[in-house]
Amino acid sequence: MKGNRRLTGVIIGLTLAAGCAEGGTTQAESTAPAKARSPLTATSPSASPTPRAALPRPGEVARIPRPAEGIPVISSIPTKRKVVFLTIDDGWEQDPGFLKQVRDQRIPITVFAMRDAVEATGSPDAASGGGRYVGAGKWDYFRDLRDAGAPIENHTFSHPNLWTLGYERQKAEICGMSTLIRKEIGRRPTLFRPPFGNHNAATARAAGECGIKAIMMWTATVQPGGKIAYQVPDKKLRPGDILLLHFRPNMARDFRVLVNKIRRRGFEIGDLRAYMRAGGVPVS
Repeated sequence: MKGNRRLTGVIIGLTLAAGCAEGGTTQAESTAPAKARSPLTATSPSASPTPRAALPRPGEVARIPRPAEGIPVISSIPTKRKVVFLTIDDGWEQDPGFLKQVRDQRIPITVFAMRDAVEATGSPDAASGGGRYVGAGKWDYFRDLRDAGAPIENHTFSHPNLWTLGYERQKAEICGMSTLIRKEIGRRPTLFRPPFGNHNAATARAAGECGIKAIMMWTATVQPGGKIAYQVPDKKLRPGDILLLHFRPNMARDFRVLVNKIRRRGFEIGDLRAYMRAGGVPVS
């Protein structure tokens, strides 16, 4: 019996030694306090995932044209690299699933918020589609988007057709929204998207007075189902395209379809502000 116990002890010792040599853990190691683990292998619950935004390379972006007076109107970024930019307007449909995608996958987007949509004031317009999450998070939802890396930019108070307004009314819509975003988000916008894309000389003047550095247009829109509606005859994505989306129903599903489509076509999704700075527009 004594010999059997000695043999059993040898076998156990060899087994433990082999486990350590192969990277295994002993019972003592598995019950050790977490602080004994190497910080290089420990996983921090607050660690952010690796950003996936495409950033401009040296010399990649051509100079963005600026008018002699006023601020530039930009529909695309002058680059030959296969990179596109995602912009999202209004704020009616505040889908938590979409927020999770942006945050978890670090997908770069730029948001153009409109007060009446964010605060669910009045009836949602046709672009909202009457979704399930209309106004659900209000400004908290946009603070979460900000924390996920999305800059919150200006899309006016109430989405008027600026062609029908004089200078002072346009300035009130733009400056008022910039002040509200500064209050709620903590940063004053430097980009402006005019409702319906309608703008004139008074718009550029008013926006400049409100601290806006560029009026942002687009080259393609994204429809329900993630379908891209092109504004060019060949119906293809082009380097530097700016895509326009809206916060509408099925946002999480449609956005996933869109992002997969962009990547299948060999395009990256870029950081819009970084590319604009590379092109000479001093956005913050």
